[in-house]
Amino acid sequence: MRWNALPAGVQDGLVALFAFAIGAILYLAGLSTLVGPNTTPLLARFGVLALLCLATLLRRRAPLAALAAGVVPVGIDLVLGATVPVWLVYSDLIYAACLYDSRRVSRWVAGTCGAVSIAIAIAIFVITGEWRAAAVVIGAASVFAGTSVWWALQVRHHKEMAEAERTRAQAMAMVAEADRRAAIDDERRTMARDLHDVIAGHLSAIALQSEAALGVAGDRDPAVAGILGSIRTNSVDALQEMRTMIGLLRRDGGADGADGPVAPRGLAQLPLLVAAARDTGTTVRLRNSGEGATLPSAVDQAAYRIVQEALTNAMKHAPGREVDVEVAAGPDALALSVRNRLPATPSPDAGYARHGLINMRERAAALGGSFSAGTESADWVVTARLPLRERSEVA
Repeated sequence: MRWNALPAGVQDGLVALFAFAIGAILYLAGLSTLVGPNTTPLLARFGVLALLCLATLLRRRAPLAALAAGVVPVGIDLVLGATVPVWLVYSDLIYAACLYDSRRVSRWVAGTCGAVSIAIAIAIFVITGEWRAAAVVIGAASVFAGTSVWWALQVRHHKEMAEAERTRAQAMAMVAEADRRAAIDDERRTMARDLHDVIAGHLSAIALQSEAALGVAGDRDPAVAGILGSIRTNSVDALQEMRTMIGLLRRDGGADGADGPVAPRGLAQLPLLVAAARDTGTTVRLRNSGEGATLPSAVDQAAYRIVQEALTNAMKHAPGREVDVEVAAGPDALALSVRNRLPATPSPDAGYARHGLINMRERAAALGGSFSAGTESADWVVTARLPLRERSEVA
C-alpha cells in the first residue's frame, strides 16, 4: 500500500514507532549525547523519548498541539542533559507544524524558533561569558530547528504551487467545456433555423397546395382524391415531426442529450465567467454599465460568447497578464471591449486564435454590428459593437 494512501493517524503512528526505534538505537550505541557524557539511566531516557513520541501521534492532525505537548519532554531532556534522539524527534514536530498547520501558524513557529534560539544563546553568553558556548547553541538551533523550518516551508511552497496549477487547469477546463457547449448550442440553433426556414416551409407549401388541389379535383376522380389526401396527410405529419425536431434542437443540450439541459448563455452569466478566469490566477477587472439592461436575446447571447472567446484567448496566449473587460449599453448599441497586456515573449501559436477571431467577427456581423481585434501600444484589444435591435428569429 502506498504511504499517501494511509490514514493520517496510521502515518503518525508509524512515524512515532520509527522515531522511538532510531532513538533507542542511538541510546544503546552511546551516540546520543550533545554535550558531555550521558550519566542518566537509560530507562529514564527511554521514558522521556516515549513521552515525546506520544506527542508525535498528533503531528498531522493537530501539529501545533503536538509541538506544545513536546515542550515538556524536551524540557526534561534539557535538565538531564540534551540528547540527539529527543531533539531529532522535536525537530520533526517543528517541521510538521510549519507544513501541516495554517500559513499564519507556520510563520509564527518559524519566528518563535528563531527568537528562542537567539534568546538562549544570549543568556548562555551572559551567564558563562563564553562566546563559543553561544555559538554552539546557534549552530545546534540551525541544525535541529532551522533546517526543519526551511525544509517545511520549501515543501509547503511547492505543494501550494501544485495546488494553484491544479486549480488553474480545472478552471481552464471549465472554460473550454463552456466554449464547447456554446459551439454545440450554436450549431443546433443554426440547424433549427435551416429546418424551419427551408424544409418546414416546403412541407407547409405541400400541405396547403395538396389541400387546395383536393378541393378542386377531389370530386372528379376518387383515385386522384385518395392520392392527394395521402399527400396532404403525410405532409402534415412530416411537418408536425419537423416542428418537434426543431423544438428539440432549440433546447440547449436537448431533453435527451447526454449532458442534460444547459441554460442559454447571456451577460447575466458574465460574473461567473470572470470568476472562473480569476480562479486560474488571472486578474480580471470587469466594468459592466449594461447590467440590468433589457437586451434582445440574440445580442445578449452573442455578447457573452464574444467576451468568453476574447477572455479565453487572453488567458491562453498572455497567461498571468491582467485583463480589462468593459460592457457598455447605449441607447442604440452594446459596446464590448476586452483588453490585455501583450506578453514579453509571444507564444509560438500567437495570432490570437484565428478561428476564435473569425467566430467573434461572424457573431457581430450576423447582428449587423462591427468587430475589431489588434494591438494598441503594448496591449491586445478586442472590441465589438452590437446594434440593439431585434432580429428576425425562427418562430
